[in-house]
Amino acid sequence: MGDLFFLFLMLSALSPVIRQKLLEAQRIQLMRQIEHKRNSRVITMIHRQEMFSFLGIPFSRFINIEDSEQVLRAIRLTDDKVPIDLVLHTPGGLVLAAEQIAWALAEHPAKVTVFVPHYAMSGGTLIALAADEIVMDRNAVLGPVDPQLGQYAAASIVRVRREKPVEQIRDETLILADLSEKALGQVEDSVVRLLLRKGHEEAKARHIAHTLSTGVWTHDYPIRVDIAQELGLPVSTDMPEEVYGLMELYPQPPRQQPSVQYIPIPYQQPGNHSAPSSSNAQ
Repeated sequence: MGDLFFLFLMLSALSPVIRQKLLEAQRIQLMRQIEHKRNSRVITMIHRQEMFSFLGIPFSRFINIEDSEQVLRAIRLTDDKVPIDLVLHTPGGLVLAAEQIAWALAEHPAKVTVFVPHYAMSGGTLIALAADEIVMDRNAVLGPVDPQLGQYAAASIVRVRREKPVEQIRDETLILADLSEKALGQVEDSVVRLLLRKGHEEAKARHIAHTLSTGVWTHDYPIRVDIAQELGLPVSTDMPEEVYGLMELYPQPPRQQPSVQYIPIPYQQPGNHSAPSSSNAQ
């Protein structure tokens, strides 16, 4: 019994590692299929909420320097004539890291396509602007790239300084306003340069940059496909099915009580017999 109990503990400890290795193998296999189909290099940057393995505490991932190092290395390993397909799913992150990735993609000579199956907010949108084509799910969203200082939007801090007498503003707020004004100018200038590098006309590039980076919208404003197209971004909705399959191989951590449930099979028009009746649904 002692040996069986020890074996059970060993299998329990190794089970998450085995599952992770199987998932990684499936991801690589599907990425290879996409690369063969599109004659491209596939790179993924997918930020899911994850769990600490021991305590089970959830934490969210963002674009960081490690991400930029890995993406830049992948681009360096890609021949100038090979297109790059980046699957992007992120809430944003460090401006420095996002700009490094964006410029590396923008300077790649072959076609760069960014796939957004769900959302690419803030720094994710900045990266998407470096693409020759942005492929979005019909319900996917991008977001503004206006800089944030702590918990406040830089544009809102600047507005306080402009609308309130200086005598009534604390020194700390004045310092934040100065930093905010610089940050707004820097991000807008970076976006303009990035768009010009991708071949946009100057007037169009400045319009897009001003709209996305100066606080016209709140930072979490969802830029849908139609809005992105109206802005003049090269957006399409021709999302390959393989990209959805790849996203399923980056699962969210399981919950004891799932908040969303459905029968995971395609449903079609009545009469095609693909949707189960209430009598045989599990």
